[in-house]
Amino acid sequence: MYKILFLSIIIFTQFTISNAYSNGTAKDTLSINANVSADFETNLDSLIQLWYVKNSIKTDYNSLYNDSILGIPEFADSIYIERLQNIPSIIDLSYNKIVRNYIHVYTKQRRENVGAMIGVSDYYFPKFEEIFESYGIPTELIYMAVIESALNPRAVSRVGATGMWQFMYGTARMYDLTINSYVDERRDPIKSAHAAALFMKDLYSMFNDWTLVIAAYNCGPGNVNKAIRRSGGKRDFWEIYYRLPRETRGYVPAYIAATYTFNYYKEHGIIPKFPEISIATDTVIIVDNLHLKQVSEVLNIPLKALRDLNPQYKLDIIPGKGSQYPITLPINFTGEFIDLQDSIFAYKASAFFNSDNTIKNPQKSYYVPQAPTNRDKLIYTVKSGDNLGYISEWYHVRISDIRYWNNVRGNTIRVGQKLNIYAPKGSAGKYASINKLSFEEKQRRIGKTVAQSMEVKPESTNNNYEYYKVRSGDTLWDIAKKYSGVNETDIMELNNISSGRSLKAGQIIKIKTKG
Repeated sequence: MYKILFLSIIIFTQFTISNAYSNGTAKDTLSINANVSADFETNLDSLIQLWYVKNSIKTDYNSLYNDSILGIPEFADSIYIERLQNIPSIIDLSYNKIVRNYIHVYTKQRRENVGAMIGVSDYYFPKFEEIFESYGIPTELIYMAVIESALNPRAVSRVGATGMWQFMYGTARMYDLTINSYVDERRDPIKSAHAAALFMKDLYSMFNDWTLVIAAYNCGPGNVNKAIRRSGGKRDFWEIYYRLPRETRGYVPAYIAATYTFNYYKEHGIIPKFPEISIATDTVIIVDNLHLKQVSEVLNIPLKALRDLNPQYKLDIIPGKGSQYPITLPINFTGEFIDLQDSIFAYKASAFFNSDNTIKNPQKSYYVPQAPTNRDKLIYTVKSGDNLGYISEWYHVRISDIRYWNNVRGNTIRVGQKLNIYAPKGSAGKYASINKLSFEEKQRRIGKTVAQSMEVKPESTNNNYEYYKVRSGDTLWDIAKKYSGVNETDIMELNNISSGRSLKAGQIIKIKTKG
């Protein structure tokens, strides 16, 4: 009986591999792999810069498992199939060539840094499992955080999705995450995990299939429903595969590969890099304004450690006055914080707060974005008529990256402002002349004329677009629901909108209609 069952698994898998490639090419699959892997690698590189991760990597782990001597383990397809089937999961863990490609990303291409991520998961995953269990959803969905952010609470996507669970502004507000000038709870791993669990539960009520939930979490329920309609009502992920957005095609295989890797990393010789310092933490509720620097200097905790443990506070300020916000501390400092809290709140208070304890000059709060590694630095001086969308196209970088590199909030830049731009290593010469070119010359470099780059007016007869006049109280979510197949991200990208907060009554926005 077991031999027959195992044979049926192999036959099904071979069919799945064939079916997944029947409508596409190897080149298409490689580009999908590169798309999702690039975001994963960016987030992973940022994760290993966290204070508690950097302090854990004190040993040359590669010397403990010398690839040149022992070789990087790689297994036959039948082994991968059997191992996936042995993972206790109610979510379909199909195996095919695409899944295998992602397994190789985790277990071969980035194996050293994956070890750091596995070590960090020892801190986050028990908390996530408890949260997901409380909402009655499969606990194995915690592996989605690996694909979303590489377990990096500060991850920001090219369209502004933020945090470990990568929420867009509108969706975050729907699930009661606070976002204001001082706090972004999308970057709070615990609160955002509660929101993610609720979102997944709502998606399951729509699709009644956990694999489609994973896909919809990535591209939105509208895109999944459209793929189902275009495939004649089929509701199997692999059957609607080529009807889904390109990135989502790689997302589910990447999830399956992450699930595999976290269950079988030992078999691949990956050594978890557990922090040598304790990352056991405790939480204290703050009911008055407090600056992280006050805590750092009184308790002698590195400021970077406090930032990494409290990534939701964008300006290092906990705006507790008239409200309640938590501060997360290494557990061995909790008692000392409680004993010395009066001294902490009083320490250099006049430097951060006014006499009535309101916040003073928040824009001057200490925050220095980290420069990316393996990139060349360029300086661009903002000219009249420039905006972040133009600049991102000229340098082939993401708007969110420019914001992060320059600590820019929203889309506001001023003429004469110096912007740091980081180009791929060795490509500085390609972009060096941009700062001296005219607007027309910069547009021609990317294949656009000035006329093409100007904003399309509402009276345009372009049948590919519709125009919507924003009404008082509208959100991006409300507007997207009015158009079939359109989501918040589509609207934001097309109109260079950074968040729903920038919408104003009377504003005309462009909608790209989809068939």
